[in-house]
Amino acid sequence: MRLTQSMCTIAECAPGGDGPATARPRLVKIAVVGGSGVGKTALVVRFLTRRFIGDYERNAGNLYSRHIQVDGEMLAIQVQDTPGVQIHEHSLDCNEQLNRCIRWADALVIVFSITDYKSFELLSHLYHHVRQLHPGNMIPVVIVANKADLLHIKEVEPQQGLQLANMLGCTFYEVSVSENYNNVFNAFHLLCKEVNKQQITSTPERRRTSLIPRPKSPNMQDLKRRFKQALSAKVRTVTSV
Repeated sequence: MRLTQSMCTIAECAPGGDGPATARPRLVKIAVVGGSGVGKTALVVRFLTRRFIGDYERNAGNLYSRHIQVDGEMLAIQVQDTPGVQIHEHSLDCNEQLNRCIRWADALVIVFSITDYKSFELLSHLYHHVRQLHPGNMIPVVIVANKADLLHIKEVEPQQGLQLANMLGCTFYEVSVSENYNNVFNAFHLLCKEVNKQQITSTPERRRTSLIPRPKSPNMQDLKRRFKQALSAKVRTVTSV
């Protein structure tokens, strides 16, 4: 895997990326949201690179990308990391930057930490906020419980996260970003499959509605008949004059 990194992007280059131009992969955009300190950036980087890095600078809302193969199709994945969310006077403290990220996304990962009960309390608020920003659009959402290895300081039982996810109609994953890659990959992989399925289903419909129906080709014999009738009418008019 060859990685190119800039100040705000980590991009995995697809095999043969330097060769001749090929068809552009379908784009899937995923936003990762949750409270402060739950491990959102670590989760994203773990998915992108398979590596765990313990310390990060304050989240600046970086955009990451890579290519991934889903059901035999190469997809271009963009993952938007977001600053931590807090509850202020019983409502979410969401700035416009976060709202733009949520509107931009095709799918969402909502993360909480089992060591922080307040981050768990954010879940339902964030979920309903996402639905408000995507009215009428059943955008796929996965709930991830992070830091599953820190059982000695846990404040949220895994069953609580699972019950809430079931109530909201979301898929639930319990992960330890520091110790295991598989469930991290599975969470993003599931969203990629869901979005890809929606895009494949909706594309033909968009094509049909965007095209103006062409009229049926006229019958040539009918055209000849009409032309003869018009010509005969013209001759009769000239003769009568």
